[in-house]
Amino acid sequence: MKGVILAGGLGTRLRPLTKVINKSILPVYNKPLIYYPILTLRETGIKDILIISGPEHAGQFLDLLASGKELGVNLSYDIQEEPKGIAHGLAVAEDFADNGRVALILGDNIFEDSLVKAVQDFEKQEKGAKIIIKQMPNPERFGVVKLRGNKIVDIIEKPKRPPSNWMVTGFYLYDSRVFDMIRKLKPSGRGEYEITDLNNLYLKEGTLTYQKIKGRWIDAGTFDSLLEANNFVAKKFNHEIFSKNQRKKYFPKNKKRGRKSFYLAL
Repeated sequence: MKGVILAGGLGTRLRPLTKVINKSILPVYNKPLIYYPILTLRETGIKDILIISGPEHAGQFLDLLASGKELGVNLSYDIQEEPKGIAHGLAVAEDFADNGRVALILGDNIFEDSLVKAVQDFEKQEKGAKIIIKQMPNPERFGVVKLRGNKIVDIIEKPKRPPSNWMVTGFYLYDSRVFDMIRKLKPSGRGEYEITDLNNLYLKEGTLTYQKIKGRWIDAGTFDSLLEANNFVAKKFNHEIFSKNQRKKYFPKNKKRGRKSFYLAL
C-alpha cells in the first residue's frame, strides 16, 4: 500500500502566516507540521509516500524534505493545480498508486493514537474503503457520521444540525477502484469534489468500514487548532505522543538527558 499526503489549498484561515508558506510547513513545537502525517504513515509500515501540494508551494516541500531519506521514507511530489476539494486532490495520485491501495492523510492532521490496526484490518478487507471516526464537541465543522446502532447509514458534510458527535478524521483507506469512484463525483454546492461524497459511494456499495479512536486528533488548519497542536506536542515532548511500540522502535533513550527524547530518531 502507498501513502498520499494532501497538503494543497491556500491556507486562508491562517493568513498572514500562510501568505508565503504552506500551512503544513508551519512549526508545531519543534517540528514542521508535515512531519506528523509522514510519521503516522511510516508507523503503519507505509514508506512510499506522495506529497500533493499547490503549484505555489511545491518547491518548499522539496527543499524541506528532499527524498525523505532522513525520515525513513521514500517521497515523491505532485501538484494539485486548483484547490477543488480533497477527492480532487487524491485524483492526482492515480499514476503513483499504480493500481494498488492507498492511504490518504491530510497534511495538517495530528493523531495521538496509532493507526496500525486500522491499516492491518483494511489490508484483510476484500475491497472497499475505511475511515477513522472520533467524537468531537464541534462535529459540524467536518463530515459527520449518522449511526444506527454500530452501522453507518450516512455521512453528512458540515451539517448545521449534526445527527451525532462522531466525525470523520483526515485519514482514509481506499482500494484500487477509488479513482474510478472519483470520476463519478460531481462538484458540490461550493464547487468542490467532496471526500464525503466519495465515502458515501463506498457506503452505498456496502464496503465502507470504520474504526473509532479515543486519543487526541487535531486538524491544525485554524489559529486555535494550531495553538492546540503546539501545546499538545509541547506537553507530550517526553515521547508520550505515540504508542508504546512506536516509541520503542523510533525513540531510544537519550543517555545525555536520561530520558527518551521526542523524535530523537529523526
